[in-house]
Amino acid sequence: MGTVHAKAEAGDSVEVGGMFGLDDSAAIDDDPLPKQSIKLNGVRARVDRVHVEGLSRTKDDIIRNTIDDLFHATDFEDVILRAHRVRRALDSMGCFRDIGVYIDVSSGPGSTPEGLEVTFQVKELSRIVGGVNTTVSENEGNLVLGVKLPNVLGRGERVAAEYSMGHRASSNFSITANKPYPHRPLNSVITGSVYQQNHEYPWSGYRLLDRGLLLDLAFHTSPATKHNLQWEGVVRETSVLNKTTSFRVRESSGPQMKSILRHIVTVEHRDSSIFPTRGTWLQFSSEVCGLGGGVANLRTELQAQGNVEPLPGLVLQVSAAMGVLHDMFGTDIPDHYFLGGPTTLRGFQQRGVGPHSDGQATGGKMYWAGGLHVYTPLPFHPGRGGLGELFRTHAFLLAGCLAPPEEAASPLEALSAVRLSCGAGVALRLGRVARLELNYAVPLRARAGDVPAPGLQFGVGAHFL
Repeated sequence: MGTVHAKAEAGDSVEVGGMFGLDDSAAIDDDPLPKQSIKLNGVRARVDRVHVEGLSRTKDDIIRNTIDDLFHATDFEDVILRAHRVRRALDSMGCFRDIGVYIDVSSGPGSTPEGLEVTFQVKELSRIVGGVNTTVSENEGNLVLGVKLPNVLGRGERVAAEYSMGHRASSNFSITANKPYPHRPLNSVITGSVYQQNHEYPWSGYRLLDRGLLLDLAFHTSPATKHNLQWEGVVRETSVLNKTTSFRVRESSGPQMKSILRHIVTVEHRDSSIFPTRGTWLQFSSEVCGLGGGVANLRTELQAQGNVEPLPGLVLQVSAAMGVLHDMFGTDIPDHYFLGGPTTLRGFQQRGVGPHSDGQATGGKMYWAGGLHVYTPLPFHPGRGGLGELFRTHAFLLAGCLAPPEEAASPLEALSAVRLSCGAGVALRLGRVARLELNYAVPLRARAGDVPAPGLQFGVGAHFL
């Protein structure tokens, strides 16, 4: 974030929240000087003028809509808080790489006795931005090559093209365009994407090629609640991975067309998405598939997490997830839920929970899972701000169940066959979006058809159970 600098009027020597300044030649008494502080919410202030310096391609109208919130401030503390909110809104537009915020007393024609001038110094992004980064998906690392055209028309529009390669021979290509509308209270963003995704799933013996179009409307109904309304049209082609692919998996091979309406609600109250110490997170998604194409089903999924820090450095976390898939016609293995692996039910092979055909996972239509986790710093934690902040020791107890499709007539009985596992290990934070885990896991309860995997497990992902 940028810094906010507050200048005092000439002749004043008070630093807000600090001590009176002293010259080196001044006499110092034996008694220390008392610390002087000012309650900023008691200092009346208003914003007379706002300056934005460094604009070139960005249009004035979108800037005016963003900074209008500053003119409603009533005291100095409110000015600072609103200035930071405006700075975050400018940063979310994706037009600037550096944003500085400066606050000064108002002067000149039209100034008021309590007036302030707020100046934002910005640096616009180049017309073309390229980059190389990494992402993760279903315990797979991907190298991403991207080119972006930020602020194409001067109102925050962006066009991006990305190509990614995974270490399991998967590859993705997408062209995305989005347009933000940073108007309160919704702060909506419209996104359109054309993509091709090619993934291999050796645990199920098939390769999946998706070509599709995704339209997304994202908006906020509160600072912590985000909604995504999506329509996705996709042509999916499933093919066998090798000669040992089971006949059950071969039956689902071939092309299919799908049309999906999706609604995702995310409520985020955590202080961090990777190693949170407090707060809750909830995500609920619902899909209606069948308004066109050869597949029709209803799909709902709920994921939740709660965190509490009873002692400094000791974090207790409770996580839960459940999903239901109701098939009408055309639904097959690639649409099913899967459970097991280093990012979900540890102690089992990837997709190792539930029905298998010739050793290959075929998934299910209902599942639930939950976990109790304990996170602590490393024993040789070097102190806050050091390398140790990236690591956590981790102990867990997990439970879950996946109902096979053929047991849909008695789902409660199928979902009562609980699998259990426990273990401990070390977690490493990778930036702000993913983490890596190395755990020793022990399956405590399994069912016929499951594939337990006791011992060391290595996992990388953005979301863990």
